[in-house]
Amino acid sequence: MGGCLSKSKPVEVKVELTLLEKDKEADVMSPNGKTSPFSDCRPNGALGHCSDEDAAAAPLRLYKPRDYVEASVCHVKDMENGQMREVDLGSGRALLIKEHGEFSAIGHKCPHYGAPLVKGVLSKGHVRCPWHGACFNIATGDIEDFPGLDSLPTFQVRVEKDKVIIRANKQDLQSQKRSKAMARCSAVINSSTGFSHILIVGSGPAGLVCAETLRQEGFTDRIVMCTMDKYPPYDRPKLSKSLESTAEQLRLRSIDFLQAHDIELLTEKEAVAVDVKVKAVTFQDGSRMEYRRLFIATGSKPKPLNYKGQDVRNVFHLRTPEDANNVARLANNKNAVIVGTSFVGMEVAAALTDKAHSVSIIGIEAVPFRKALGEKVGKAIMKLFETNRVKFYMLNEVSEMVGHHGQLKEVVLKSGKVLRADVCIIGTGSGPATGFLKQSGVHMDSKGFVPVNKTMQTNIDGVYAGGDIVTFPFPGRSNKKVNIPHWQMAHVHGRVAALGMMGRPTEIKTVPYFWSAMFGKSLRYAGYGEGFDDVVIQGDVDELKFVAFYTRSEEVVAVASMNYDPIVSRVAEVLGSGKTIRKRDVETGDMSWLIDKGSQ
Repeated sequence: MGGCLSKSKPVEVKVELTLLEKDKEADVMSPNGKTSPFSDCRPNGALGHCSDEDAAAAPLRLYKPRDYVEASVCHVKDMENGQMREVDLGSGRALLIKEHGEFSAIGHKCPHYGAPLVKGVLSKGHVRCPWHGACFNIATGDIEDFPGLDSLPTFQVRVEKDKVIIRANKQDLQSQKRSKAMARCSAVINSSTGFSHILIVGSGPAGLVCAETLRQEGFTDRIVMCTMDKYPPYDRPKLSKSLESTAEQLRLRSIDFLQAHDIELLTEKEAVAVDVKVKAVTFQDGSRMEYRRLFIATGSKPKPLNYKGQDVRNVFHLRTPEDANNVARLANNKNAVIVGTSFVGMEVAAALTDKAHSVSIIGIEAVPFRKALGEKVGKAIMKLFETNRVKFYMLNEVSEMVGHHGQLKEVVLKSGKVLRADVCIIGTGSGPATGFLKQSGVHMDSKGFVPVNKTMQTNIDGVYAGGDIVTFPFPGRSNKKVNIPHWQMAHVHGRVAALGMMGRPTEIKTVPYFWSAMFGKSLRYAGYGEGFDDVVIQGDVDELKFVAFYTRSEEVVAVASMNYDPIVSRVAEVLGSGKTIRKRDVETGDMSWLIDKGSQ
């Protein structure tokens, strides 16, 4: 699992960087998100709780012998220490692992998006997903770092006459995932009661993981999660990559799942005020709910764009499945214009190229992603878009949206250029959705972000915050408070906040991990590269087969890659272990510092 990024002795290395073929990511809709970089934590007596025995007392599944399959999968000497192998048991596949002379077997697919874990990174008792960095304990199958909500099933392994034999439940082989056991609510409360022991505002990954962690860790009092969305929690990052997906296809947890674990969800419930003195939240519909502990995770909202013609229709900010579906429908064989070169804007543009007659991107800078990924990587990605018929209008801004009978027909740029447009998507960035906290007493900075401490608590006792809206002490920058609006990081915040609420404070132990997908090609990114002063690139940027190391004061602080899996997950392992990677270590292409004995 990702550990703190504390500084330690530089590690010197010598080995050639080998180019790894990229596996095409399956576009699998699948739940995600719990963790256990905090697996050492156990329930104690804060708030409502149950014993370890109670927490584990999920309904037991009773199986018959025919529900199992058993197979000899290899000779005991076929595998070296530190090796992984995907094996076929007839009724499904498993991941067989040999570490320190011991064999173990777990599910072979990451429950997040279905990545083949055999192509991931094995290190110190866990395997890290090659696509998005989630970590799983090889002994228990428990998820130890995000993203993802589910853990992996484990299978029995024994050695007989030098043969390695796996015995597995057929259902587990098929599902390739499992949910951790959760406590139930023991408090007798009418659902209409305006009080909740834990009130969570926001149903994104931070809010959802907070609620599930509380139940996993034995919390038995009431949990209410409210959201201004009209759907149960869904995979928002896929909106910009898969425009025609429905809320049902993007769903992370069903209403039935939440009800089964006594997590109450109130949809279309927007918070408009918080009173920390009386511990109450007021909602837009006039209702009010009091709380004992409050977790605020309202996420981001689009930054407003000033232009003439604000009333013209078919101009969208991508916020909901309906927005995405409408964009896909309106762009069919029509002219689409994207304003802004954010990751969301660029992903939408890529998704529209096989639907729209034309796709145009308007950007305020000369090169997309220059600030985040550097000029060379940004130019290479820009070239990829141009090869796919996308037209760029850079160093430009929108002056006016011109409509005909109220519907968009033209986008006028400040340069005077006029673009034909039937649908427009604004992707010019976002800011924290914290306006409702202005009179609350919860501290916010000048940009509206909420500063929190190491346990995600705000300046108000019992009020926690997480996700896109916070600045938090980041170990990788000597605990400087930073904002990292990543899907993966929000999961971690939810877990840390839940443990803090239960009186068992823990600190963030993760390496930030981010991904993007455009034209079937995936970009991976790990670390925190804000303020990087140089980029060291290995591989071929123009061919989009590269790894880019972002350095700051001679130290590698982040890495990005395309078609070099699983190098980003390997670097995340090194950073997570607390080791310092020096600029000189990566300039020659020597990568021995990535090779940890027992992790091959």
